[in-house]
Amino acid sequence: MQSTGIITKTSSQDFESTYQKLRSIIDGNPNLKIMLELDHSGNAAKNDLKLNPTKIILFGNPNLGTPLMQNAQTVGLDLPQKILVYQDTNGKVKVVYNDPLYLKDRHGMTGMEEVLTKVSGALDKITTGATS
Repeated sequence: MQSTGIITKTSSQDFESTYQKLRSIIDGNPNLKIMLELDHSGNAAKNDLKLNPTKIILFGNPNLGTPLMQNAQTVGLDLPQKILVYQDTNGKVKVVYNDPLYLKDRHGMTGMEEVLTKVSGALDKITTGATS
């Protein structure tokens, strides 16, 4: 984990392929529900501003998120889970998300190691699938 609590992976694919693969992986998991998708670069363009391709997808599993919020309600500030996909100025596509173990410290959760380890593993699997 980086000290900022942000995990970043570089995709071997272009932006749209990476995002669509990510979306497909999340959508294909019966335990996960996509809550919201934001196209930051599309919103910038509507205001005559330029931003490299940038989208964020918010999704969750209430069976895992709810116990975390029961433990520390402020974690709702960081839930549902979100994954940012963007193309940097060098043309590299990055997939970025919050490390759940960092959120544990940030929100002072106690006794949630099993749930957080499960969430960490799921996020790693989802993002590895999307970037390869």
